Amino acid sequence: MKWIASAAFGMEGMTGRDLKRLGMEGVRVMDVGGAMFEGGFEDGFRANLWLRTCDRILLVMSQFEARSFEELFQGVKAIEWEKLLPEDARFPIRAKCVKSTLMSPSDVQKIAKRAMVERMRSAYGRDWFDETGALFQIDVSIRDDLVTVSVDSSGEPLSHRGYRTWNGEAPIRETLAAALILQSGWHPWQRLYDPCCGTGTLLIEAAFIALGRAPGLTRHFAMEAWPCVPHEELRKIRSEAKIKYAETSKRELHVAGSDIDPDAIELARRHVRQAGLEGRIELSVRDLRNVTLDGEPGVFVCNPPYGERLDNIRAAHAVARQLGALQERHPGWSLCAFSADMGFEREYGRRANRRRRYYNGRIECEYHIFEPAGPEVKHKDRQPGGRPGHRGGRQR
Repeated sequence: MKWIASAAFGMEGMTGRDLKRLGMEGVRVMDVGGAMFEGGFEDGFRANLWLRTCDRILLVMSQFEARSFEELFQGVKAIEWEKLLPEDARFPIRAKCVKSTLMSPSDVQKIAKRAMVERMRSAYGRDWFDETGALFQIDVSIRDDLVTVSVDSSGEPLSHRGYRTWNGEAPIRETLAAALILQSGWHPWQRLYDPCCGTGTLLIEAAFIALGRAPGLTRHFAMEAWPCVPHEELRKIRSEAKIKYAETSKRELHVAGSDIDPDAIELARRHVRQAGLEGRIELSVRDLRNVTLDGEPGVFVCNPPYGERLDNIRAAHAVARQLGALQERHPGWSLCAFSADMGFEREYGRRANRRRRYYNGRIECEYHIFEPAGPEVKHKDRQPGGRPGHRGGRQR
């Protein structure tokens, strides 16, 4: 079987590396959309359970070229759907078209549905299907006239870990939060602090990584209801992940955060409790300007408010300046900030050592990674008023 671990822009490489760490075969990072791998149902389930930065695990049923609706119909009909779908299966269809002759998702959905029903009629000798059984969400993606027909084995997006039931003013997806932690250069034995922690997503994802917890450990996946999968094997894989976490959860954890908003901290405490991490992550209500930490240096990771997201450019610029001052107060600490603010580095007072581009929803953002500044760098760009002397903006 061939599978696609779909991932958002910028996360394809991380998803591919995670697949290789899981021992998957035939791993190939795609130019757009994620990474492919090969394996059985057990491998698809293991990917659902363990991958931190991908959105869905899709079972590839067929790939073919189609420049007409007739070619699309015949290609979908040729798939042996009866080998996967029982008679009572629910099989809604999602469609996406990019740079192709067929560019109407609604028409693609209708044609694909008709082709599937035609095939199922022949296989099961029925004229009508009630679709009351297990869910088999069908994805039809057409890019450059290449059709990929797949079945979503995840159900809810993999970003839905199950611990976050309340959102703050500007939530970040769990998969993106995990990607930011993994790209930060932080190691689990180091200290990690989020000075703008909001409802705690970055902190919880960091804790999961440090403690070796499978991100999908406590949630359900659509494929678990499919009659054709080896259910006993899937239960064994989940049980092994729980046993492993019972052992690794006792590791030392140096993860903490604060926020100026008491309501956000209250939500963060709820999420930490629901993630099974109560007492492991230190949270406090604190103004960013008053954050001063003693002891061994570590890594600051944050998703501060930025103007495009919260419609308050002036406040976002003030936070960027405060983050620059925070790193100056903490020699030896790295600071990683995720922002859509074009002038972030100008306000911060330094150029970032590294940058990565991601999307938070539809908002293009950059992840700025500031390594510890030496004495010759720390103040050289600042001018009176806390403003740096170089032009700000995005750096590639």
